[in-house]
Amino acid sequence: MSTFIPDRARRPEPSTSSVETDAVETDAVETDAVRTTGRFTYAGWEELPVGSPDGAPRLARALVTNTFTGGVEASGTSCAYTIAYTGENVGTYTGMELLTGSVDGRTGSFVLEESGSFDAGGTTCRFAVVPGSGTGGLTGLGGTGGFTYRHGETSVAYAFSYRLG
Repeated sequence: MSTFIPDRARRPEPSTSSVETDAVETDAVETDAVRTTGRFTYAGWEELPVGSPDGAPRLARALVTNTFTGGVEASGTSCAYTIAYTGENVGTYTGMELLTGSVDGRTGSFVLEESGSFDAGGTTCRFAVVPGSGTGGLTGLGGTGGFTYRHGETSVAYAFSYRLG
């Protein structure tokens, strides 16, 4: 659920576009899945090259901190990405994000496995709860979701379908 901003170690500039961002549609986890939505902003981005920082293809890793509001409430998340740049501002990424907070009022922690792609226009991401990672009131949490980020936006809409089992 992290805003992916390739080659940028600073906050995106304020957006002049609509704050209502379309979130990536999520696959239903099961027929009894609950769908929740909200927004997130990123609070920190540190990207480091892995190997040669010149040309493409190339690899990088990024450590990111996010804050979620809405159905998922979590501040100061911890996220680590591995990024493959296949061209100028084009590529794919995978990562893991640890969220501590609440989902629709139930408190605990859980981990999301994230993957997506990006280009000069923005980023698309899909994510899934890592099985067995839920703690506290989120024990047994499973689910999938996603988001679409357009460069220049300062907050990103997400959608998340989940179940507690």
